[in-house]
Amino acid sequence: MSAELHGEHARRLVLSVVVPSRDDARMLETCLRLLAEQTRAADEVIVVDNDSTDDTAAVASAAGAVVVSEPRHGVWPASAAGFDRARGDVIARLDADSRPPADWLERVERCFAADEALDAVTGPGTFYDSSRLVSALGRRFYIGGYFWAIGVWLGHPPLFGSNFAMRRRVWEAVRGQVHRELGDVHDDLDLSMHLPPTARVSYERSLLVGISGRPFASRRALGRRLRWAYRTLRLHWPDEAPWRRRARAALSGRSRRRR
Repeated sequence: MSAELHGEHARRLVLSVVVPSRDDARMLETCLRLLAEQTRAADEVIVVDNDSTDDTAAVASAAGAVVVSEPRHGVWPASAAGFDRARGDVIARLDADSRPPADWLERVERCFAADEALDAVTGPGTFYDSSRLVSALGRRFYIGGYFWAIGVWLGHPPLFGSNFAMRRRVWEAVRGQVHRELGDVHDDLDLSMHLPPTARVSYERSLLVGISGRPFASRRALGRRLRWAYRTLRLHWPDEAPWRRRARAALSGRSRRRR
């Protein structure tokens, strides 16, 4: 092993956490408090104020976070602005309503430190403000269904926006390809669709965070998310159809074996 590569393994990873937020100051306050209590502290926390009318920016500043302003409404414009600003080797992503356990970043770092080829890691969520029935159904079908169906489509686990981390090199490779300017698509699904079929994405069941049950608060809220999912998938059809991704993955595998 070269001295340079040895140094990469020995060097402590720099972890950035990006949290987009629009008019979610109270939930953001809880999220930032939990980030401050991590057993492995973040090297930087970036809150993207997505044109909030509440005190989101003040809450973020009081917690010591870097505040980035993004006037274009939408989770994707806000997330992309945060990813662009991040300086870490690894960029982790939470929502303002995410509630990470104290060892969340420690687990994230452990995954990347153990596998230099790992591109991204993601995990599920559990609903903390819903009834037991809604929480169980949501986790099994809403979140579980997403990981299963999109995983079959992609050939690797998709990223879950409330709970994932990626190497900065991944973002640098796709930042000019994703639909970052659109506010009516799912940023995590769009980002997942732009990862190559050969991407090394790990789904860690134990990498669990609390999330809000707001998607189930009303038919309108759930319907909006389903429309965004359809629009996101439609943007990638047919270029990213499952059989085309499988064909590209097989071609890439044959090319590697010839080397």
